[in-house]
Amino acid sequence: MQISLLIAAVAAVAAEPPWYQKTWYPYLFDCSDSADWRDQYDSACSAHSANECDVETRSACPQTCGLCTPSSPKMVIATPPIMAAAVAFLFIAYLYVRIDAFPTGAEVGLARVDELSLKIKSGARQFLETEYAYLAVFVVGLALTLFFLFYLTEDENAYTIALSVSLSFVTGATLSASAGWWGMMVATDGNAKTTAACAGDRANGVPGSLNAGLNVAFSTGAVMGFAVVGLGLAGVSTAYVVLCSIYGDDDQALVMQCLAGFGFGASSIALFARVAGGIYTKAADVGADLVGKVEAGIDEDDPHNPAVIADNVGDNVGDVAGMGSDLFGSFGEASCAALLVGASSPMIVAAGWGALMFPLALSGVGILVCMATSFVATDLMPVRDEKGIESALKMQLLVSTLLMTPCVYALAVTLLPAATCGMCVGGFVVGGVCSSPLKAFFCVGFGLWGGCVIGFVTEYYTSFSYRPVVEVSESCRTGAATNIIFGLALGYKSVVLPVFILAGIIFGSHRLAGMYGISLAALGMLATLATCLTIDVYGPVCDNAGGIAEMCELHPSVREKTDALDAAGNTTAAIGKGFAIGSACLVGLALFGAFVTRLNDTGAKVTVDLLDPLTFAGLLVGSMLPYWFSAMTMKSVGKAANEMVIEIKRQFDANPNLLIPNHPDRPDYDTCIKISTDASLQEMIAPGALVMLSPVLCGVCFGTRCVTGLLAGGIASGIQMAISSSNTGGAWDNAKKYISKGAMDELIGQLEPETVDGTGKVQTKKSQIFKAAVTGDTVGDPLKDTSGPALNI
Repeated sequence: MQISLLIAAVAAVAAEPPWYQKTWYPYLFDCSDSADWRDQYDSACSAHSANECDVETRSACPQTCGLCTPSSPKMVIATPPIMAAAVAFLFIAYLYVRIDAFPTGAEVGLARVDELSLKIKSGARQFLETEYAYLAVFVVGLALTLFFLFYLTEDENAYTIALSVSLSFVTGATLSASAGWWGMMVATDGNAKTTAACAGDRANGVPGSLNAGLNVAFSTGAVMGFAVVGLGLAGVSTAYVVLCSIYGDDDQALVMQCLAGFGFGASSIALFARVAGGIYTKAADVGADLVGKVEAGIDEDDPHNPAVIADNVGDNVGDVAGMGSDLFGSFGEASCAALLVGASSPMIVAAGWGALMFPLALSGVGILVCMATSFVATDLMPVRDEKGIESALKMQLLVSTLLMTPCVYALAVTLLPAATCGMCVGGFVVGGVCSSPLKAFFCVGFGLWGGCVIGFVTEYYTSFSYRPVVEVSESCRTGAATNIIFGLALGYKSVVLPVFILAGIIFGSHRLAGMYGISLAALGMLATLATCLTIDVYGPVCDNAGGIAEMCELHPSVREKTDALDAAGNTTAAIGKGFAIGSACLVGLALFGAFVTRLNDTGAKVTVDLLDPLTFAGLLVGSMLPYWFSAMTMKSVGKAANEMVIEIKRQFDANPNLLIPNHPDRPDYDTCIKISTDASLQEMIAPGALVMLSPVLCGVCFGTRCVTGLLAGGIASGIQMAISSSNTGGAWDNAKKYISKGAMDELIGQLEPETVDGTGKVQTKKSQIFKAAVTGDTVGDPLKDTSGPALNI
């Protein structure tokens, strides 16, 4: 729903706010009656600007008392965030050197590993090239539409504004696509090296190890994490400097209006990349599971499975490229929202560029913190067994959050203003709320630690190390139906704690700093984005590595290592989704606040009044949209998966040798790749149109009151459905893995003695219990990887 909010807000933030905030809310003040302040100082406050900083003005206007500073050269202040982005790119170069130091498959005598990796990379590149060709037409068309909409206004600078908004939109879209492409390229290189690291060089007596595999996969994920943050920070900072050079330092409202196009462009690409990538990967995954595991009795990664390459390609275009574009969009939106709301405060503007750049400074320091934290997993905590993998990855989140906390405090007290007199001594007024550097620190801290807690709550509900997933696994003993019931119940229950946490963050942040506090909380949740995305991308890299090991028919010990790495990756991927969904809720609310504030500035005096029939009607429709969107994306996966199943069965019927273990015949992989590619590109259009056109049509036909209800309903409904869908699917996935690793073999042997072979070993994957788990996992695939993640964009 974020993109709907951006569409509603991108024009709504076009106001040129006066130096004096005209709308006051005395009941929110900690200081004193703002009405007296307004009456006494109205003429003084409206008579000067940020550059008129004389002694008389300081004493006359408490809004900027003690805060007027000489105008700082914009490049001096904007340089630190740009330098932090440059540091991120330098660290990426170091990571590439580190990855290159690990051997390829050919270098350890496994040339087939490199061949399969190249085939996966080729399929992923082909898909993204086709997808980006479609999206290029969309971006150009929408950019021209934005240009004409802004050009037709009555503003005297209409042409310049229209051009700035359009180019900002194109820049955000281009960088979002670049983030996805970059991640896909490095992930498809890292998967083969992860397999080689787990296999070792047996010819030269070098054994494979979990720690080596973890190092490769983690470093590969880190490239993606730092690329997204580096591109986002460099893009927003540079665009901000350029726009300020065009419109001047004082016209921050106009600068923010144009900068909003950056977030809009990033989200537009993210939406389609997430939907298309999710449909692609789940069409192949569901087809491979249903026909391979359930009917033919072969593994989804068996080289005889026609959908195996498409399945591995899908991991890269959906879970890597799609996730990269998604979180790039969230980062861009959060940064733009915080800058926009901050610039609406006369006191922050008067305090100079350091105060305005506080949101970007947070992200810049976050890069340095995440860089330091990355060495914990790769150097300070070497992995020696399977249990150590998950501990090392979770430690990344905890350490980065701990290190970031004092850094946030130092930035807040250094950059944010503190008035020396007037009605808000020691602080600043933003959005009618008397805040302070300490309160801003708490707002960021709420988001920072709230995101961490949401991540660990998500882990509790999706990891088979805890009781909820074990219960889902045990429910499979009575069939797929009870598995589905338990999984749905788990997903609904998993919404409770995250929603309470988000509600607390929103209430506390708004109490301390208004909508600025909420936007800071969103940035706080994304402050350690580089680390979060690192462990998120780590998962699909390990998944691909396991698939390659299976397709190459390597020694079972290699697959055991990759499966151990992948199992931890499934949990960390769920944690990453929790972060993304939580931050999306906060960003969406901040953008919604910008929309309503802009309408109030124009004299509309809009509030979300539930007693107003038009607003309530919009609320109901907005609450329905996530269900409509989910129905469209899930049906798209179902249609594509149906085609995939028919094709796989056709190939098995045409060539029965494919069902013979170790037979040299191989299926036609390319046909399955084409089915996923065509289906995903065709089916991504309708869900995207629904999200983008809903607020436009609602506003045109029924006005702003209906739009406010629509957006509020979309936020409230979408966040809960996204959490439930993602956690339900994640729990079913790990319930299947819990059974497949042999945790229920004793029970399977008792209930299904026919699965016990002559040596007394239980053939887990031939049991009805395992097949029930596969059914649950298959149902959950589009929930956790298509509908759920896309709902937060």
